[in-house]
Amino acid sequence: MRYTLAILITLAASPAFAQTAPVDPARADSAIWKAFPTAPGDWTPRLTGDDTMKACSAARNSPSKEIADAIQKREAASIVYPPDNKFIGDWRKGEALAQSGYGLRFTDYPPRQANGGNCYACHQLTKKELSYGTLGPSLSEYGKLRDFRPEAVKAAYEKIYNSHAAFPCSTMPRFGANGVLTIEQIKDAVALLMSPESPVNTGQ
Repeated sequence: MRYTLAILITLAASPAFAQTAPVDPARADSAIWKAFPTAPGDWTPRLTGDDTMKACSAARNSPSKEIADAIQKREAASIVYPPDNKFIGDWRKGEALAQSGYGLRFTDYPPRQANGGNCYACHQLTKKELSYGTLGPSLSEYGKLRDFRPEAVKAAYEKIYNSHAAFPCSTMPRFGANGVLTIEQIKDAVALLMSPESPVNTGQ
């Protein structure tokens, strides 16, 4: 036991486990660009980052209140609401969307089907799903816990459309703002979360 602990302590103190010097941003940027030599032209913004991504990176995702407020204001302005002001679509389509990770990968060019949301990669949604990520919080009974309130429905739409408007430097993709999902797809995702008959809320 002592021998094992000694090895762990030694490894933890080694350069492989601890970054002892700051990384040169220019070297990091160069490595990123070299990793994607054949990236399509429309990938350029994803490699350079917009103002929000740059601010979050510079602050290591812990921006000051002033910067966080600026991020929220900027990202909230990007949200486009449904023309009919209806935020709930079809939860069945939302479940299919949550299960699909298709889209925006090199192997998905040219696009052969609609992008997915890949929601289960980060969240638990339904009780019966055995495989899900834990980067994001559990969304089980999401609508039920909020009494299916209209303001909660709208807030869910806004978070999916642009999570940075609610949580500056969120790790959740800005699905609507970045054109990953359409407004109709986002409405379907909202339905999965907020429809009383959805398996998210029935526990089935």
